[in-house]
Amino acid sequence: MTITLTNDDYIELLENEQNSTCNVSIESDYVYEIPKQLGKGYYRQIEVYPNLWLNIDDQQFHHDVLIRTSVNNHPLQFGVITLGGYTHSYGLVGEDNSFISGGGVQRKFEVLFRQFKRTLGIEIEMPPELLATFFPGEDGEMLPQLKFLAKENDWQTLLFPKANAEIKRVAQQIINCPHQGTAKRIYLQSKVIELIALQLVPFLESGQDAAGRQLSPRLKKETIAKIHYAKEILLSRLENPPLLSELAQQIGISESSLQRGFQILFGTTVFGYLTNQRMEHAQQLLRERNLTVAEVANIVGYAHLGHFAAAFKRQFGITPRECFLGKKRVSGRKTVSG
Repeated sequence: MTITLTNDDYIELLENEQNSTCNVSIESDYVYEIPKQLGKGYYRQIEVYPNLWLNIDDQQFHHDVLIRTSVNNHPLQFGVITLGGYTHSYGLVGEDNSFISGGGVQRKFEVLFRQFKRTLGIEIEMPPELLATFFPGEDGEMLPQLKFLAKENDWQTLLFPKANAEIKRVAQQIINCPHQGTAKRIYLQSKVIELIALQLVPFLESGQDAAGRQLSPRLKKETIAKIHYAKEILLSRLENPPLLSELAQQIGISESSLQRGFQILFGTTVFGYLTNQRMEHAQQLLRERNLTVAEVANIVGYAHLGHFAAAFKRQFGITPRECFLGKKRVSGRKTVSG
């Protein structure tokens, strides 16, 4: 027996389950149970960055389930399956391969999940223009190597590249995130960008785009490792971070390479990354309400309360005091992708 659903029908079933007392919805973290009449498992959505969503799927159906999706405008999506798999109209998605579903117009397709076969994996969804934030070119625009992933009103690019051991490892780390609160968000932010970078390595390092056109290579693997080491140093020293020159010397690269690496891997400068992490930590401390605003400002390295308040409001749209009193930042909510 095969149960056939449209993507809209499936989304509606999931959203109905989200209202159940068995599910949680905390700020930008939503959990939907697979409807019991279909199977078991869950579908989880976490907004890691503004407009960048991490989806974790763990599902097993009682029958073969066929989900049909019509032509639609599709975001940019990266995905990795760590267990099981499913059949897509344009390719097999399983443990040996990942997928990159470019932004643009998506053709109609079908996805078939086999009876009693557990499927576990992740998807990362975002507007294609965010590539220019995380992986900017010299002009600050999207890298030429990646423009094939932003088709706008044209048919999207759909790829099913091999998932190597490193890609699978990072995907599993995301699923098994060992942290909570601010530490969880910071951890997932770094791992999501790391996973996207690993999936894009063939286009960033081969010197060619998807059409085979010759383009300039990007960061070397050893440089990427050093940039991640620099990130860990900053996270361990939020209150008293090293100077840019000291940080560059400690990890063994030039200041310009350090700044360029942060722009490519994290979509911001070293100072921008530090400020972002300070504000995330400050938000967590303020919501716990055990410390005053001045005490929190001091903990995250701000001697001037006005400078702290301005930086906090730029990032979250509310003042530190409003956060302390329980006001929530407004955040969007995404629907399930086909």
